[in-house]
Amino acid sequence: MSGGVLLQAVLSGLADGSVIALVAVGFTLVWSLTRVLALAHGDLVIAAALTAVLAVVGRTPVASSLDPLRSLAVVVLAVVAGVALSVLAYVVTVRPFLDRAQRAEDVLGWVAGGVTAGLVVRTALGLAFPVAAIAVPDPIHLDQLTSSGSIGLPGGGTIGARVFPVLAVALAVAAAADLFITRSRLGRSMRAVADDVDAAALCGVPLERTVVTAFALAGLLAAVAGLLYSPAHSVSVDDGALLGISGAAAAVLGRLGSPRGAVAGGLALGVGQQLLALDSHLGPGWSAALAPAVLVAVLAVRPGGLRAGRLAAVE
Repeated sequence: MSGGVLLQAVLSGLADGSVIALVAVGFTLVWSLTRVLALAHGDLVIAAALTAVLAVVGRTPVASSLDPLRSLAVVVLAVVAGVALSVLAYVVTVRPFLDRAQRAEDVLGWVAGGVTAGLVVRTALGLAFPVAAIAVPDPIHLDQLTSSGSIGLPGGGTIGARVFPVLAVALAVAAAADLFITRSRLGRSMRAVADDVDAAALCGVPLERTVVTAFALAGLLAAVAGLLYSPAHSVSVDDGALLGISGAAAAVLGRLGSPRGAVAGGLALGVGQQLLALDSHLGPGWSAALAPAVLVAVLAVRPGGLRAGRLAAVE
């Protein structure tokens, strides 16, 4: 394996991992406040992007360039759809199974609700789009940053022009979410609820509004992840399931409850998948198996994640 090919794999893995990281941060936010794994969260990533495309482009989209107005419309509608679907998922599949202290009371209930929500989303998208693989236009026009659509690397490797901006945008959004959690009043409320829900309630923290805000923020991150992921792939309505597994694996790898750990876990997972795809004995098929393998292994060894202490909470 040449150095150029290795560098190409690492950079591509970091870009893929940064998208997974956004999904993982959503998982960890929801877990911190509710002790619930948002099992339909990966499906919301695809649903947010495809809902916006459906509204602006139609049922048979093509990977063509959008004019500025339609590009803006896709971005705005994707964010609105992501936030709305995430909050709806909370109201329908999580809230009925939480006790007054906002902790998971009926595990079977929210597990069944999350799985059902994912199936409903995939079924609805399958009915809306008549094709198996959907070519999604890029509303952010990241592929047009160079005339050739690619960037040469030392050692003879090349990567797509969108790799660096995807990595930059995803990390910037993750950093902004971290600043919101650590600096804003609502973010401090989230941390208080995650640390001690009873003490937070006694101090006057509005529990319901705080949890809804966490789900809304998770939905926003899912929408951004969908906008970054979809134009680079022939999207299937089932892609959300794998993204959800990858996001959950990254969240537990970094530590459930730690947004920064979720980002680190996502980047590590993305690079690991790309390196596995390069292996002559394993290949791309095994790279898809890395996320579920990591998820099962980490949960078996330490349910809170490899970096978990006694209790994971939003840092």
